Amino acid sequence: MNNLELPTALYRTEQIKTLEQTVIQQGIISGFELMERAGTAVFTCLKERYPVSKIAVFCGSGNNAGDGYVVATLALKAGMDVCVHAIAATTELQGDALTACQRYISAGGVVTSFRTNVLIDAELVIDALFGTGLNRCISDVYAQAIMCINESALPVISIDIPSGLNADTGDVMGCAIEADVTATFIGLKQGLFTGFAAQHVGDIVYASLDLPVETWKCVEASVHRVLPKSLPPRHRYAHKGNCGHVLVIGGDIGYSGAARLAGMAALRVGAGLVSVATHPENAAVMNIACPELMCHGIYTVSKLEPLLAKASVIVVGTGLGQRDWAKTLLDAALSTNKPLVMDADALNLLAQSPCKKDNWILTPHVGEAARLLDLTTRDIQVNRFNAVQALQETYGGLVLLKGAGTLIASDDSITVSNTGNPGMASGGMGDVLSGVIAGLVAQGLSLQEAAQQGAYGHGFAADKAVKIDGERGLLASDLFPHLRRWVNR
Repeated sequence: MNNLELPTALYRTEQIKTLEQTVIQQGIISGFELMERAGTAVFTCLKERYPVSKIAVFCGSGNNAGDGYVVATLALKAGMDVCVHAIAATTELQGDALTACQRYISAGGVVTSFRTNVLIDAELVIDALFGTGLNRCISDVYAQAIMCINESALPVISIDIPSGLNADTGDVMGCAIEADVTATFIGLKQGLFTGFAAQHVGDIVYASLDLPVETWKCVEASVHRVLPKSLPPRHRYAHKGNCGHVLVIGGDIGYSGAARLAGMAALRVGAGLVSVATHPENAAVMNIACPELMCHGIYTVSKLEPLLAKASVIVVGTGLGQRDWAKTLLDAALSTNKPLVMDADALNLLAQSPCKKDNWILTPHVGEAARLLDLTTRDIQVNRFNAVQALQETYGGLVLLKGAGTLIASDDSITVSNTGNPGMASGGMGDVLSGVIAGLVAQGLSLQEAAQQGAYGHGFAADKAVKIDGERGLLASDLFPHLRRWVNR
């Protein structure tokens, strides 16, 4: 399913459980009926995507295993060769999962106990080991089963969530299935869309299981996905003064490229004017490749003040460094009431002297986020949702936590943007993002809209760029033509 076709609302595990229990306790849909609907959705996905006749189903001990037994039964009745590898003994099954297993056996199915040296004799694997309730690190025989599946190189469909992936955080609980498809039900789990999930979920296929519309009134989505929005058309009488003035402050000696990239990105998404306040040694050469940039060698605050006065929005931090020169310029930017986009060394300096403002967008990567919160990068990645919320509560404004599944937090919401790819793991990408966001703010978008659409468009441009020549070797400047097409789509 294309990401644009998926629902925008994302939920935590406890919210999904509330929905399930509501329909079951009210007698609207039985637990076993939900299980059969889930299994049917997985089997439909299997038939549509993989023309196979021989499958292996790996089952654990909970309701996720019950879904797996439903899939196995449907496959068996369709004439497929089915092998169920049970990690837990069937005697451990209870309730609906036990019923599903008994029906599989009654249909002529055979359950085989998993062996650590097993060679999977199948064309496709169904992962029904763990569902969304996993709250501990996987070890022992379950870890061995996951390793066996991952090393088989067979296509894998995970039921509801890849086993081992935390449904709330996207963290890996020791080890996790690397699925080709994740068929998920009722509500989309927020952990499928950020962090390590990018390596594990594959394509996401969603089935609501036909829960009544009124059921959803009992829960409110915890997170929403960002969808693209078109910029309004320009008036025929528009001129550069109508389209905002971006000021980029950065580019210490040896780092002029970062400020140039940010300025060029702001121009490419439609900013009317872009000025760059940079170290005097860079000013004469910075705009050689882009004469549209107005570059100023700034050594003292008195030279910066006229530029601050003219700016609609300020980008500060790209190639700024952390010398006294950088601190002086950053303090001057912070003293204004202009909206700010803070990146790179501006964030590192902020971590040293924390303050809180409502009219800025902070754009940390994981390392910068860790410094801002005085944590480790692992602490950030364990729960990116908690991290971005903590950053916003500590520093105010909008916080955009970069990475796979970029998160944008305001004082009342969190959104996630899922465009982008590993080709973006190269220098300068963050500088371009800062310029994109500032260019959107300059044209009248709110800070929240600019952060969300900037993250989406930045990743979208990168996705378009890699379709031409692949991920490796992608440069930040390769995004510029695609950014222009994106804002004019």
